[in-house]
Amino acid sequence: MDNMTRVSPAIEADFSLTAARVVVVLDRLKQDWGLPEAISVDNGPEFISRALDDWAHRNGVALEFSRPGRPTDNPFIESFNGHFREECLDQHWFADLAEARQVIEGSVDERATIVRYARALGRKDRKPPFSTRLFCRQV
Repeated sequence: MDNMTRVSPAIEADFSLTAARVVVVLDRLKQDWGLPEAISVDNGPEFISRALDDWAHRNGVALEFSRPGRPTDNPFIESFNGHFREECLDQHWFADLAEARQVIEGSVDERATIVRYARALGRKDRKPPFSTRLFCRQV
């Protein structure tokens, strides 16, 4: 999640995510969003891996690890996760992974478009001019 805009440029839906998969997503985001100076991560196996460390080093991105057991180190993502769970996951009964991906990825595309629109209008704070709280679209 981008802490400045409070938008998640990608949400990857799957049964589990490996470090290699995280790197693929970050490479895809690099094309559309550019590179951040730093990425705040927890201590999950996909984030403490050699693959992510190598990617960060190659791209000049610092990895900022939260302290174990301290979700308050990254309150924005904790808040985002709570809203996403409440407003999307708890509201849908997905028949399969493909349906979950369609709903979730569609909402990410819509919110990213809103943020780009705000940037094009010259909003210095890069925040969208209206709420982006809706997390899932109906299909």
